[in-house]
Amino acid sequence: MSEKIEFTTERLKKVEEIIGRYPADRKKSALLPILHLAQEQYGWLSSATMDYVAYILDIQPVEVYEVATFYTMFHLDPVGKHVIEYCRTGPCCTMGGEDVYDHLKQKLGIGSNETTKDGLFTLKEVECLAACGWGPCFQIREQFYMHLDNQKIDEIIEDLSK
Repeated sequence: MSEKIEFTTERLKKVEEIIGRYPADRKKSALLPILHLAQEQYGWLSSATMDYVAYILDIQPVEVYEVATFYTMFHLDPVGKHVIEYCRTGPCCTMGGEDVYDHLKQKLGIGSNETTKDGLFTLKEVECLAACGWGPCFQIREQFYMHLDNQKIDEIIEDLSK
């Protein structure tokens, strides 16, 4: 039996505050921040969670799916404690990103869109982190890691594994 999807009382108050920022006939404008709240509570966005958000905003579920599948910041499958979003665009690659990325995959023992067996790390490829002069880079939540090399990768993984 699946878990009942429902925001906590605190989050529901936040949802009401967010919706209140927009005209009554424009509740859909609150979609992105409410998806962030949902992912914060559940760790990822299941279909049931997205349906719940659609219900709250009085929109069709497909309208939520379209947004959630467009942005890489939303996780559509369960993820590890640390989601490493690794930039795979040209500037990072020309700065050695492919070799560093290969080292990271080997170090974690997983490929893109996979999670380590201990549930600690998930690896996601993203198109751009807007740090082209500081590549190769990756992001974990709001923290950017730049000028990556194999040694820095080893240090970061070791530190986050504690």
